[in-house]
Amino acid sequence: MDVTTQKEVFKTMGDFSELPAHQRFDAAQTEAMTQVAHIGKGGIIKPKTIRDVCESYVNQQRQNKTASAAKDAEKRFNSYVLDNERFAALELSKLTPAHIDSWRKALAKRPTTSGGNRGEKRTASTLNRDMTPFRAALNHAFEESWVTSDFAWRGKLKPIEDADKKRELYLDKDQRTKFISMATPDLALFLRGMAMLPVRPGALSTLTVGDFDKRLMTLQIKVDKTGTRKIKLPAATADVFALTAKDKLPSAPLFARSNGSAWNKDSWKYPVKDAATAANMPEGTTAYTLRHSVISDLVHGGLDLLTVAQISGTSVRIIEKHYGHLRGEIAANALASLVL
Repeated sequence: MDVTTQKEVFKTMGDFSELPAHQRFDAAQTEAMTQVAHIGKGGIIKPKTIRDVCESYVNQQRQNKTASAAKDAEKRFNSYVLDNERFAALELSKLTPAHIDSWRKALAKRPTTSGGNRGEKRTASTLNRDMTPFRAALNHAFEESWVTSDFAWRGKLKPIEDADKKRELYLDKDQRTKFISMATPDLALFLRGMAMLPVRPGALSTLTVGDFDKRLMTLQIKVDKTGTRKIKLPAATADVFALTAKDKLPSAPLFARSNGSAWNKDSWKYPVKDAATAANMPEGTTAYTLRHSVISDLVHGGLDLLTVAQISGTSVRIIEKHYGHLRGEIAANALASLVL
C-alpha cells in the first residue's frame, strides 16, 4: 500500500523465465520481500531505471549547477552508460554489485573516443573521471529515495587511488620558458597564457576577446567545469592579453591558431609534444603540466588555498589533496616565529 495515497499498489515482477523452473518460486518470493522492505523504508513504488537515474541527474545539474556541467554529464552517459540498452533499462532496485563490476571492467577496456588521447588505452585517471558522474547520479537517486541502499555501487565505484601521478610533473620557470620558446608562434602564445594563469587548457582555448576587459584588467572564464568566474589580472599579465586581443573582434578567439581558429585538444596535442621534445622536457610533459606548475608556485608562494581554488576553478579539497604538501615550508617558517 502507498502510505501517501493509502491505495493498494500492484507491481509485476516478471516470470523469471531466465531461471530453471524449480528456482522461479523462490526467486519471486525473494524479490517480493525485497520490494516490500524497500517500500517500508520509504522507497519509491514506481520502478526507476538506470536511464531515469542519468536523465534525472542531468536535469539536476542543469538546474542547480551549470549548463556545461549538465552537458558534460549527458555526453559521458550517452557514450558509456546508456549505449547499452539492456543496462540502461535495468531497474535501479535490481542493480547489484555484479552489474556495476561488469560495467566498470568493460569501461576500463574501452579506448578513449575523444580528446588528445583518442584511440589510446583508457588511463586510471580517465576511468576515474568517467566514473564520477555515474557515481554522482546513483548517489543522487539514493538521496531521492529511489532506493534505500547504495550497496550496489558503494564499493565498486570507488576511484582508483594515485591515478593522477602525472600531476607530480613540475616545470620550474626556466623550463617553462624553454618549453614555450620551442613552440610555434601561435602555440607559444597559448602556452604563455597557460604559464601566467592557473586555468585549464580547455578553458583558455574557449576565451574570446570579449572575455577580456582591458580597462578593468579582468578576465572572465565562461566555459569551465565549475562555471563562470572572473579573475583580476596583474598589469604585466593584462599587457600580454591586451597584445593578444589587439585588432580582433570581440567574438574572435583570444588565443587563436595561425589560421584564426580556436585551439582544442586535438589541435594542440602533437604540437605540444613536439615542443616538449625539442625543449628536452621530462617525459609526459603536456599543456596541463603548465597549469600544475603554476598552481604549485601559487601554493608554495603562500597564497591561501581558498583563493588558489577560486581562481583555478576547482575545490579547496582538490587543492589540499594535490598541493597541500607544498605548505610544509610555510608552516615551518610560521612555527619558527613562535620560538621564545
